[in-house]
Order: sequence, then C-alpha cells, then structure tokens
Amino acid sequence: MQNQSEIALSFLQYLQLEKNYSEYTVNYYRIDIDEFYMFIIEQDIEGLHTVTYLDARLYLTKLYERNLAKKSIARKTSCLRSFFKWLMREQYVQENPFAQVSLPKKEQRLPQFLYEEELDTLFKSIKCDTALGMRDKALLEVLYATGIRVSECCGMQLQDIDFSLGTILVHGKGKKDRYVPFGKYAREALHMYINNARNKLVDHQKHECLFVNFRGDPLTARGVRYILTTLFNNACKDGKIYPHMLRHSFATHLLNKGADLRSVQELLGHSNLSSTQVYTHVTKEQLRKVYQSSHPRA
Repeated sequence: MQNQSEIALSFLQYLQLEKNYSEYTVNYYRIDIDEFYMFIIEQDIEGLHTVTYLDARLYLTKLYERNLAKKSIARKTSCLRSFFKWLMREQYVQENPFAQVSLPKKEQRLPQFLYEEELDTLFKSIKCDTALGMRDKALLEVLYATGIRVSECCGMQLQDIDFSLGTILVHGKGKKDRYVPFGKYAREALHMYINNARNKLVDHQKHECLFVNFRGDPLTARGVRYILTTLFNNACKDGKIYPHMLRHSFATHLLNKGADLRSVQELLGHSNLSSTQVYTHVTKEQLRKVYQSSHPRA
C-alpha cells in the first residue's frame, strides 16, 4: 500500500485531471489534507484506514476550538468527505468517516458592490497618458463590462477578443468556456490599450496574454488586486475595494435594470442558479434601505 503522502498526491492529481479543479482550489485541498494528516499523527491513529466517525467528530471539534470561520470549517470538512469518498473508490478504506458529519451552516453574507456614481468616479480618475494608465482603464472596463472573475481576466489571450461581434471567449472554472459580450466603453479602452500600450509594455517578450504588468509579464490576480486598490484609494480616498466587487456590481446593476436571472447566471458562468440568486437579495436589501430612508411612513 502507498504511504499517505503518495495517496494524497494521487488524489490531488485526480482533482486536477478528472475533476478539472483549478490550481487555486487544489492548493486548498492540499492544505486541508496536510492539516488532517497532522491530526492523525497527534492522535496516534494508525492510518487512514483506521479513522472512525468519532475521530472525524473530534477533528471537527478541534476546528471549532481554533475559532475558524464557519465557511472555513465547512470547506475543510467537505474536502475530507471528498477525500475519503475517493479513498473508498480506490479501495484504500472501507468506509467514509466524514459521510455523516454535518457541515456547519455558512453565514449568508450579501455581496458588496459599488454604486454607479462610485464607478463613474473611479473611471474618471484614471489618467490614460501612460501605457500603464491605458492598461488600468482597459482592465477596469473589462472587469465591469463582463463580470468575469479575476482568474478568468488574467487568463485572457489576445485571440479571445472578437471586436467584430463585441464578445470575449472566457475560459471559466472547470475548463468551461463561455462567450461574454462587452460594450462600447470596454471596446474603446481595449483598442487604446492594445494599439498604443501593450506592445510597449511587452517589449520583446513572446506571449499572447492580454493584460501584462510593467515588466511585460502576464498580470496575476495579486497584481490586479494591487491595481484596483491603488485606483480606488486615489479616486475615493476611503473605503476598500477588492476585485470581486466589480463582479458583484456587474450582476447587481444588471438585475436592478431588469435583466432576468437566467441571463445573468449565463453571463457570470454560474453552474447553479442559487449562486446567482444571492444578488436578488442584494437588490431587495437596497430597495428596503431606499424605502426606509425615503418613505414618510416607513
């Protein structure tokens, strides 16, 4: 029988190759499994094949004792449930000790979004007199115009943009591709960036990534976060922005303007409608606030 490290590696390869999980997701699985392996050693458990339901409950208790967020505990538990399900399939173990362990209910947080006025201020604050300024404008316009994830934006290639149709081929989660339209503002910003700035930044490097950093290397998610934080601080001087807020803003503004839920689901690349429905709660909450602040008998 393989040792535990080899078994974990086989499972992670399964997630990448068969389940098409992203490197980001697989890394979380790796961390969660490593932590559980430490628990096995601390509790002097012989191996994966001897882990019981009571061991799983004890591990869950220890997670709660660390004062972790319910979301983190749910993720770690779900990870180990999947891991043992795979171990059963591969006949390393006879039963799944995490199968009957109940997941903690996640706190339902409403997505944060930017108001249209805030976005206008943000767009107007960008100076397009430098190559980086043109890149920042194009980046911001594309993220808001399409609602794509930062990882999807970082993975965009020049050939993914179809200016004649006004669409972008987006390579989404689980290697699921979709076409997303973009409007005139994003079109103008992209034209300016590609024609006047990108070649200057890339210089002699050979790659087709759309967005690049000041060295000409492909832009990373961390780089996008830094750019947006800097832009927001320059424009508003207070508050905090993170990349996903543009995705939240995209969905919220579409629904506020009357877009149907199924269309927004398709544009966002959500596999389940329930993931999109959270934005209806956002709009309802906003309506409630407007009502309470405006109605004379609220």
